[in-house]
Amino acid sequence: MLKGLDPLLSPELLFTLRAMGHGDEIAIVDGNYPGVEHARRLIRLDGHRLIPVLNAVLSVLPIDDFVPEAIFRSTVKAERDKLDPVHEEMIDCCARHEPHRQVVPLVGPDFYGRVKAAHAVIQTSEPRLYANIILRKGVIYPKETGAQAAAGVDPFVY
Repeated sequence: MLKGLDPLLSPELLFTLRAMGHGDEIAIVDGNYPGVEHARRLIRLDGHRLIPVLNAVLSVLPIDDFVPEAIFRSTVKAERDKLDPVHEEMIDCCARHEPHRQVVPLVGPDFYGRVKAAHAVIQTSEPRLYANIILRKGVIYPKETGAQAAAGVDPFVY
């Protein structure tokens, strides 16, 4: 256990999040998702639902602001704009952490292709269908630039 970190952030998950670089993507998927088949790296969080895991990840992961779209959700079959309750919960969770970012729906093949290319997949035990989301990692900006270097201040102190 560590201070200030959600206990859902397991050592393996923290390692993976820290190892990701800017622009890398991580998918958080439900219990029915074919995680073993689609993941380059699979992290299992059995016994946990998607929304608490999403909340934990967003508590430490910066979302990419270099691109117009950085958060993606799966859709109900080919119904791009249909929102199940779990999608509304995902959107609400993302809005709490990233109020200026939209959650973009991706229809099946587009979503699956993006998951297969992702840095890692977190498989939850979420029982609700189509409860899948992809997050694109951003950067953490230094507090100040230029003046810090001239003043001899460590630029890696955030």
